[in-house]
Amino acid sequence: MANKKEKSNTRCGMVSIIGRPNVGKSTLLNQIVGEKVTIVSRVPQTTRHQVRGIYNDERGQIVFIDTPGMHLGRDKLDKCMNQSASGTVDDVDCVIYLVDTSRLVGEEEESIAAKFKGTKIPVILGLNKIDLRRRNVADYIALWERAMGKPINEIKNFTLVSLSGQKGTNIEKLVDILFDYMPEGPELYPVDIVSDMPQRLALADIIREKLFKVLKKEIPHSLGVVIEDMKLLRKKTMNIKALIFVERDTQKEIVIGKNGEVLKKAGTLARGDLEDLLDMNVFLECYVKTKKNWRDDISLLQEFGYDK
Repeated sequence: MANKKEKSNTRCGMVSIIGRPNVGKSTLLNQIVGEKVTIVSRVPQTTRHQVRGIYNDERGQIVFIDTPGMHLGRDKLDKCMNQSASGTVDDVDCVIYLVDTSRLVGEEEESIAAKFKGTKIPVILGLNKIDLRRRNVADYIALWERAMGKPINEIKNFTLVSLSGQKGTNIEKLVDILFDYMPEGPELYPVDIVSDMPQRLALADIIREKLFKVLKKEIPHSLGVVIEDMKLLRKKTMNIKALIFVERDTQKEIVIGKNGEVLKKAGTLARGDLEDLLDMNVFLECYVKTKKNWRDDISLLQEFGYDK
């Protein structure tokens, strides 16, 4: 008689990283996975899609979902981003609720914490940016106690972790805690990939990130990028046409810059990352188009990759 196959102890599950804009969600995800899988910028609300980053080790696999920052927005783009963030909470095995301890508690935190009252999903309160000022740690703990109606040490399936996504502080500790929460089961993705983000969205995000880097805070939230065309010119050279949307002609002038300097600089910065991602030479063409209120245009938002 053949021996029964031994039960596998491999663990696999999904984790959502949520929090208000610019608390360091994307930086944390990139630090955990060990590669850049999502846009990182000092400009708030740079992440507009759910981006999955995949971590593997001998214990199993953790699939992280980096969500757009939850915020008090007005247009349809903002609503899409908030739906994208809040919609992941019920479909995961654990939630990392990330806060920036160097910033005061805001309305967004009050709103997010209230959504977890009564939930049975394990929650990790990530006290991020501890390498900076830490004067607000007690306020974030008090916020959670108010929302749950009980002291921290009496909240079930709840863990506090001090972090620095930028410096990598307590990343291993965080991963250890997460694996304790992950159910047993096989990997959801092949172990040799780090993200399942569609290629065109990933390319557009790289270009948008470089535009933010060059423009800084001049017109960050009203700028969108879509990959209009990709064509293989020869064996190791790809031609990429990117369309950049702004809402006003004055913004178009800023994005292009004097004698095209801004667009040229952003394109040069982007091309290096695009070539690394595609593993081939890239010829990048960027065009800027003015479309008033594009963030309220449902068909265009769908073209940008938003489901709702």
